[in-house]
Amino acid sequence: MIEKETTDKIEIKTKNDQEQEVKMVNMSDLDNNTKGLGEKWPEPIIRVQSLAESNLTTVPDRFIKPPSQRTNETITINHQPEATAINIPVIDLSSILSGNHEDNERMSEACREFGFFQVINHGVRPELMAAAREVWRSFFHLSVEAKEAYSNSPSTYEGYGSRLGVEKGALLDWNDYYFLNFLPLVLKDLNKWPSLPSNIREVVDEYGEELVKLGERLMRILSSNLGVKEEQLQEAFGGEDFGACMRVNYYPKCPRPELALGLSPHSDPGGITILLPDDQVAGLQVRHGDTWITVNALPNAFVVNLGDQMQILSNSIYKSSEHRVIVNSHKERVSLAFFYNPKSDIPIKPLEQLVSSTNPPLYPPMSFEQYRLFIRTQGPRGKTYVESHVSTR
Repeated sequence: MIEKETTDKIEIKTKNDQEQEVKMVNMSDLDNNTKGLGEKWPEPIIRVQSLAESNLTTVPDRFIKPPSQRTNETITINHQPEATAINIPVIDLSSILSGNHEDNERMSEACREFGFFQVINHGVRPELMAAAREVWRSFFHLSVEAKEAYSNSPSTYEGYGSRLGVEKGALLDWNDYYFLNFLPLVLKDLNKWPSLPSNIREVVDEYGEELVKLGERLMRILSSNLGVKEEQLQEAFGGEDFGACMRVNYYPKCPRPELALGLSPHSDPGGITILLPDDQVAGLQVRHGDTWITVNALPNAFVVNLGDQMQILSNSIYKSSEHRVIVNSHKERVSLAFFYNPKSDIPIKPLEQLVSSTNPPLYPPMSFEQYRLFIRTQGPRGKTYVESHVSTR
């Protein structure tokens, strides 16, 4: 059952038939943005899973996207594509680490043109990948009361949540999530990790350690492919003091998937995102030009995408990609997004080796801590944030 107050207390304020106006962000408005982060959300939280389990025949108005953002895509359940159907680049990491030049070039091109690729033979055990995904699926199947014990706030987003952004009356996405920190260790608080299922902390801790190692391997390749020393990007991230965190996404079945989105279009604000997708049903879509491409994930592969910090550090040689998540009416989805990020308080700007008098820096310095406040306060807004961050000099 869904508690009646979760919907009755929400005042719906939308404009132009619920089409929210997307404005370019003035990066000098940072002080105003930070005032929006506090210990409480601006209005009662709506748990999407509770809505989905209340036998709705449609979706509440707060989740209905404007026509320009909707999709008519139909997702096929339990579909494993043939190799010829894969539509984002597939990178064999072991081949690159063994010195295969062609695979290395393929990854370099993917980062410059697409910002997305799948990685296979990455060194993480398939059994651990499956265990991590299923232990989180079990968590979301716990009672509402068990999950609410870890309810989050907009001050850190850490814990069990259901919205991104603190704008009152904003349209919402069809998902619940759990956010937690791995690094730096001072932020890793196991008391904020779920205690049920009984093995969740053990599995998640091991998974996090392996994903950190994978992130380090990817960083060395990404750095070398820019023509700088292989440790250059890692040093720009803060060396050993980089950040790592994870958002586990739960997308319940949606009675009218053509009206809603699991996650609105956005580019990730951080460095590298390593996604473990659901192995039963697709949902992630990547924008390529004017086309939204549905990612059909290979078994035991990770989907990797570059975030805005990588675009900034590379002076726009590498591209962060806009992406979104669509939902379906037949099956729930669970995915694990692992974020490998710069140290939060150091200025991030284009690498000196990549700028010159004829190729000036495109972005002024800004810490990741400052930069990610925009999506944390205003929610997903395409690539608005990184495009607004371009230097005016």
